[in-house]
Amino acid sequence: MKCWRVPADVDTDQLAPGPVMKFGLDVIARHCLEAVRPEFAAGVRTGDVLVAGPNFGIGSSREQAAAVLVQLGVAAVIAPSYGGLFFRNAFNVGLLLLTCAEAGHIAEGEAIEFDAGAGRITRADGSRLDCEPIPGFLLDMVDAGGLLPLLKRRLENKP
Repeated sequence: MKCWRVPADVDTDQLAPGPVMKFGLDVIARHCLEAVRPEFAAGVRTGDVLVAGPNFGIGSSREQAAAVLVQLGVAAVIAPSYGGLFFRNAFNVGLLLLTCAEAGHIAEGEAIEFDAGAGRITRADGSRLDCEPIPGFLLDMVDAGGLLPLLKRRLENKP
């Protein structure tokens, strides 16, 4: 997984810019982070990780801010803290967020692996960074692709 770095205080308008909100996710995604990383939307690959400074996702409650990252194939966002509404929206659309106080130690382009349930990030040199473990019910939500797919799956498997 390749890491992409963005600064602190990236808001939802930078993730899903207001002028393109009238379009579908595919168009909105092409403009994701263009104000801070113009090359991001075209260069990010499925499985890449976004590493941010504190307060990632602050701002409005627009669900598209998290959904575009899923659309682009981002495997996870790693940051010391998140906007509260963004945090909830992210898991609702199946985006994994790892809260890591030491996110600033992860370099641009660095290859990492993570175990979200254990709260551990392993760097290419073998060193580890601790993050907050993700509860099983949130991991289930991410694995299902979000809250609605999880609920649908549960209803279909109900005896």
